[in-house]
Amino acid sequence: MSEERTGIITFKGNPMTLVGPELKVGDKAPDFSVVDNGLGPVTLASSAGKVRIISAVPSLDTPVCDTETRRFNQEAANLPGAVAVLTISLDLPFAQKRWCGAAGIDRVTTLSDYQTRSFGKNYGVLIKELMLLSRTIFVIDAKDTIRYIQHVPEVTSEPDYAAVIAAAKARL
Repeated sequence: MSEERTGIITFKGNPMTLVGPELKVGDKAPDFSVVDNGLGPVTLASSAGKVRIISAVPSLDTPVCDTETRRFNQEAANLPGAVAVLTISLDLPFAQKRWCGAAGIDRVTTLSDYQTRSFGKNYGVLIKELMLLSRTIFVIDAKDTIRYIQHVPEVTSEPDYAAVIAAAKARL
């Protein structure tokens, strides 16, 4: 049975349960297996040697996730190539590809955790009640150590973008 945690996030004011471990800054980043927009496998090692900003979101087809991913796409334009910006959701890869094309997303890599939910479970951000990912940002350094975590307390709110970008730049 996976670990369950409460008191961390709400959705529209209602308390939610997160499934998986409580990761902390300084922990080794867990591996995961997700798929890209062409159904190709992607793991943590796929971006080895880079600083990773991993943005977990419930669904790209919702207003806050749309805004967040567009903002990270803009921010990525000002980051060096040593930084990879990944957005992971449970949206199907085909929907992600369609959304990225319509939104002009060209600097953020969208990935789908729909097959095994390994990212959600391994990173402790799978919402039990909704079976969606909680809005959480991880910054992982080039040696696969978690350097920053931001659980957005209310799923329908945006993250603190400046804090995320500062955490990523501090790892370069």
